[in-house]
Amino acid sequence: MSKISKSNKLDNDEQIIAGIKTGNSIALDTIYQLYYPSIEHMITQNNGSEDEAKDIFQEAVIVLYDKVSKGNFELSSKLKTYLYSICRRLWLKQLNRAGFGSSDISGYEDSLVDDDDIEKHQELDKKFDQMEQAMNLIGEPCKTILHDFYIENHSMQDICEKFGYTNTDNAKTQKYKCLQRLKKLFFTQ
Repeated sequence: MSKISKSNKLDNDEQIIAGIKTGNSIALDTIYQLYYPSIEHMITQNNGSEDEAKDIFQEAVIVLYDKVSKGNFELSSKLKTYLYSICRRLWLKQLNRAGFGSSDISGYEDSLVDDDDIEKHQELDKKFDQMEQAMNLIGEPCKTILHDFYIENHSMQDICEKFGYTNTDNAKTQKYKCLQRLKKLFFTQ
């Protein structure tokens, strides 16, 4: 991904889409320059590497290129939102396949099936933001317990040892109480 100068960058989404249609390489360079950094950040902050971010972004650009090349593509949101939504769906699928996902993620995947349905993507982003806010409000040790169990896939035995619970049943009870608090925070927002 080479840096391009201001004069070699397209100024808006319509110019980028038109550039893709005509095979203008500046269009693809502009996409990488403008939109890759936020995708890389999203993936590396969610159990991914830079190489995985590059692969996911490349797949999303290919999806975009294929849709634009077919000639009937209409952008109904910002290009950044469109690409981010595709990348998020692809990354959630990859996390789920790798065992990082929970049943919650596969439930979200079902609402992300249609790449063109940006409203669903935006609603999902809103829910993820609400969940993040709820996680920030829940406090410790609940935040770490839920993160370790659902995101890091730690066993109840690991959590029991980490927090000094006498047995895994006590750790499960605490996780359950934390989950109930999180649900309450999430649904009262």
